Amino acid sequence: MPPTAVQRTVVVGITGASGAVYGVRLLERLRELGAQTHLVATPAGVLNVHHELGMDRSALDALADAVYAPGDIGACIASGSHRVNAMVVAPCSMRSLAAIAHGLSDNLLTRAADVTLKERRRLVLMVRETPLNLAHLRNMTAVTEMGGIVFPPLPAFYNKPESIDDLIDDTVERVLDLLGFEDAHPLEWEGLR
Repeated sequence: MPPTAVQRTVVVGITGASGAVYGVRLLERLRELGAQTHLVATPAGVLNVHHELGMDRSALDALADAVYAPGDIGACIASGSHRVNAMVVAPCSMRSLAAIAHGLSDNLLTRAADVTLKERRRLVLMVRETPLNLAHLRNMTAVTEMGGIVFPPLPAFYNKPESIDDLIDDTVERVLDLLGFEDAHPLEWEGLR
């Protein structure tokens, strides 16, 4: 069942993997769609947002409705009793993937992901690493077996994107579609003509 306007609440995690633009663009689109957002960015995530996008912490925080420090284990999103629809970690580092795969809950981001899984809510991890080693693959398998979705932000070229922004937007729209947002507009393959 797609979320209604009242139900649209998404936790967004940003880690130190390359691809901070995915988390930022996701926050922007969620705001456009009228969703409530809870943001947890790791220190490496904040550093990467600054390095890759030139944004400071206050500009990043301004994109979310609620912002939490990774050490704030007492935050509302650390409990399954706080209703949210989904969580997306964009981008998701291999360190955060490993912590989520093994249920470590060693910071608020990984605890919120653990809560998302235990409550059987949608968890999407936009993992960023290449090449992958066996530990990465096993951790992705573990998260998938627990009900999470491993979504590497791989670009699609069949729709002939004209810019990097086109690639980023299509990937973010695909994630929004996975979350059940009917207003998401991923480009659809219409077959060869």
